[in-house]
Amino acid sequence: MSLKNMLFRTFAIAALSAGAFFVPLSGAQAAERYVTVEPAQPSDTTGKIEVLEFFAYSCPHCNSIEPLVEKWATTLPDNVVLKPVPVAFNASMADLQKLYYSLESLGRLDLHDDVFKAIHAERKRIYDAKAITDWAVDQGLDRKAFEDVFNSFGVMSKASRANELVKLYSIDGTPSIAVGGRYVTSPTLTNSYEGTIAEAQRLLEQINK
Repeated sequence: MSLKNMLFRTFAIAALSAGAFFVPLSGAQAAERYVTVEPAQPSDTTGKIEVLEFFAYSCPHCNSIEPLVEKWATTLPDNVVLKPVPVAFNASMADLQKLYYSLESLGRLDLHDDVFKAIHAERKRIYDAKAITDWAVDQGLDRKAFEDVFNSFGVMSKASRANELVKLYSIDGTPSIAVGGRYVTSPTLTNSYEGTIAEAQRLLEQINK
């Protein structure tokens, strides 16, 4: 890869992780539709091939691809599990990361899409613990119950594992999809949301032969 293309790719990834506009890729970059994870990572789910969806609620590209991911998830075979992994590239993203795991712990992932809607459609600034808690209460959750879970050791442990996975998979932009602990693809590499899902499916079929 030429220095020019390397610099262009670095800029594209940085723009995506910052939630900036979508940067079209050059022809050479478009051919690189995935990266190989080295070393390959084991599955946290015994007997299952894991597909990890690295996302951030504040990321507009994650908001756009989420309906496609959810539709794709309904087609996955029984030996494959899709696991969303909320990322926190910096401290300002940590509370939204904890929000996902709080909803999961409370059995309220039915509100997952509503978080995206609140931020990107309704323009609500639910980025810190207080605003997030107030929003959760508005959705009908008990304030104390939510706060207890939000600040629990269990949620903190899951967030810590998510941060570890980000490092192990060398994730530097969202959305990114890791397949079988061996490959990562993303809109930065495929140049489209639909292309990312198609590439993830192709990689999954390659692993799941």
